[in-house]
Order: sequence, then structure tokens, then C-alpha cells
Amino acid sequence: MALGRRITLAAVALLAPLAAAGCGNILQDQPIASNSVESLVALPHTPIYWLGLTFRGLAITNVVPDPGGAYTLQYGDCAIGGQSICVPPLELVTSPDNSFLPGGHQRGRRVRIRGVRGVAFDQGRTIVLSTGAVVIDIYALNAPVAWAAAQTMVPVNRLGIPGARLPAPLPDSGFASEPLRSQQAPVVHVFAPTRRPTTGHAPRGRPR
Repeated sequence: MALGRRITLAAVALLAPLAAAGCGNILQDQPIASNSVESLVALPHTPIYWLGLTFRGLAITNVVPDPGGAYTLQYGDCAIGGQSICVPPLELVTSPDNSFLPGGHQRGRRVRIRGVRGVAFDQGRTIVLSTGAVVIDIYALNAPVAWAAAQTMVPVNRLGIPGARLPAPLPDSGFASEPLRSQQAPVVHVFAPTRRPTTGHAPRGRPR
């Protein structure tokens, strides 16, 4: 693998001139703010997978965080739809909820990619992989692009090399059983009044 194809944290230095297509207007390219991707690098806990600034001629056009902790990275202009409904050529969704096995109750084809097991749906256009403490969903308009994305993706906030073996799935992290921060009741600290220590002697004063 050529060194130039390695996607590491150093790639973030290239984000400043990033200009890509957005779904607000199908006919006109819209730039994406560089800090949308830069903010992912600062996430210390969950790896967020991406394909670099561009992949097979598709520039990264949107980064969407989900209240549940998942992150969706979109590549390319809307192939179907517009501002309200957009079906891009390629999407990567990284979810921190690894409490389920890829595939669920749907019928899919079992695949093995980069050392981990997954499931392919929609004639290979959708691939679901469980690696480490996350589950990655890849949605593409055709199977070759989905497969190539699975072979290339690396974490934006970790060191990684395209094509390298992926981490083995970890046991259930219990993420799904924990309430979101927005669902937790605020913590109220109750302080008891401070009592002065007693010495057993009567308080000083004038005799009655």
C-alpha cells in the first residue's frame, strides 16, 4: 500500500481548502465547513470511520451527528431527492451501539471483510460490519463502491491504514442500556447545614 494512500490524522491539515457538494441544491456545489470533519478528530472514545476527503471522485459533502451517538458521513451530491430527502451515492454510518449482531432478522449474505464478519444486503449495495466497539453501515448505489469502501475505510480519530485488518468485535458495551445525556435527570446536590461541634460545656454568658 503506497504511503500516499494512508489515511492518518495528518490528513486533517488538508481540510482547510475543502469544498464539496451539498444536498441543498443538486445542480450547484455547496462547500462543507472544514470544522465539520475536524471536530471528529477530537472525539476520544468512539472511532468514527471515513474514506478521506474524497473517494472515487466523490467528495465528502456532509457530516451528521445523531443524538444516539452515531455519525453519518456522506460522499457525493444527492443522486435522488434534494434538500429534504437526499440519497447520496455513498454513506458511512458509525454507531457506538454494538449490542446487536449485523443483519438482525433481515435476510442477507454473510461476508468476511478485513478479518471481521458482516452481512451484505440489497445485492451488495449495503454492508454492515461489526468491529471493535462499533457497528458500521455502508450504503452505496452499487455493490462495487460499497465493497471498495469497506476495504478502504479507517477511523478519522485513530491511526489506520486502508485494507489493514479491522479490530475484532468487542463484547456488548452496554451502550444501548444507558440513557442518553439528554434523557438523564439533572443532578441536584443537597448540602446539609453545618453544625457547630459541642464540647459538653454550657455556653458562656452572664449568670442568671
